[in-house]
This record gives sequence, structure tokens and C-alpha cells, in this order.
Amino acid sequence: MAAATLSDPRSDSSARGGARLVLASASPRRLALLRQVGIAPDAVVPADLDEAPRPRELPADYVRRVARDKAAAVAPRHGDAFVLAADTVVALGRRILPKAEDEATARDCLRRLSGRRHRVFGAVVVVAPNGRRAERLVVTAVTFKRLTAAEIEAYLVSGEWQGKAGGYAIQGRAAALVPRLNGSYPNVVGLPLTETLALLTGLGYLPPGPASGARP
Repeated sequence: MAAATLSDPRSDSSARGGARLVLASASPRRLALLRQVGIAPDAVVPADLDEAPRPRELPADYVRRVARDKAAAVAPRHGDAFVLAADTVVALGRRILPKAEDEATARDCLRRLSGRRHRVFGAVVVVAPNGRRAERLVVTAVTFKRLTAAEIEAYLVSGEWQGKAGGYAIQGRAAALVPRLNGSYPNVVGLPLTETLALLTGLGYLPPGPASGARP
């Protein structure tokens, strides 16, 4: 898939004296989270991968493998840049819940999550221009309230579940379904920000400063 070049002035690497940043993900949520903390990637280059879990593959192993594969697919084509890859999966015990691409799958996920605690695994991999690599696995525990059939159907009508791991988006209406969360909230949205920034800066990435002329 062709790279999408982003025009946000904060992403001008020559202006800030640092290497470019490439986001190896098609997720608009990851891009929005990075921008939320003042980081605008210079390009978005999704990796074209088969992300199907392997037989008996555990959630932590799966999410690490996919994030590593994304980085490995994109980094060789952008040797002058920092490449950031990530993956997120929702798991009930050892069971990896799918991304909900249809209403029946979303309904099944919500029924399984109802009244139970599950875990969201997020893996982040950063590859530096010099070839050094760093990665981090982040796990967040999320508890759903017990859902009535009417609540499940109302959520399905919202359409927020489409393409979401586990069939829900915590940054939307599903926030009302979650009485407890232990760990990183942005990890559940799609990218653990504190850990991601630590990986980037640890490898030498210089986050952009305020846009030229900006007031404090």
C-alpha cells in the first residue's frame, strides 16, 4: 500500500532537526493518539500482512509477532526514518477475540465480555534509522458491567463496533459499559502513549517542538 504523506507543519523533520517518523499502521486511532500528544508522523505506511492468529497462539505472543512483522515489513523501505509499529488485541483468558467486521461477531463479543474482566494486549515496536530496535508489551485489565440484551442491541445500532478488536470502542459509547479499568487507557484505544514515547526517545527520536510562532 502506498505511503500517505502528512502535511502537518509539526511533522517537518528538517525544521526540527530530527529524522522522519513513519507510522506502520492504518489505524486512525493510533494516528489521533500520537497527534494528541503533539507527534505528527511524516508518513503513514500500513503493512499488508496476514494477521490471522496461529493455532494455539497466546494473546501476548500473537500481538508481539504482528507488531514485529509490521515493523519488519515497513522499516527496510524507510531506512532514514524511525518506524513505529503497533498491534492491539482483546483477550478473554487465552481466547483472542476477533475484530468485529459484522454485527453477529460484535454481538458475540459483547455477550462474552458481559459481566467479565478481560485483558487488552498492546505491543509496540520502534526501529531507528541505525537499525536499533526496541519493543514493549502493555496489558490493561478492563471490566464490563453485566449487559442486558437491550444494551447490547443499542450498542450495535451505534455502529462503533465496526473493525474494533473485541467489538467495542472504549473512547465512544462503550465507556458507559466499563466500570473498572486497570492500566493504560490509551492502550485500550489503540496505542499506549507513555510507553511509546519512552521507546521513541530512548532510541534517539526528537519529538517536535511547538509550531513556529506558537504562543505558550
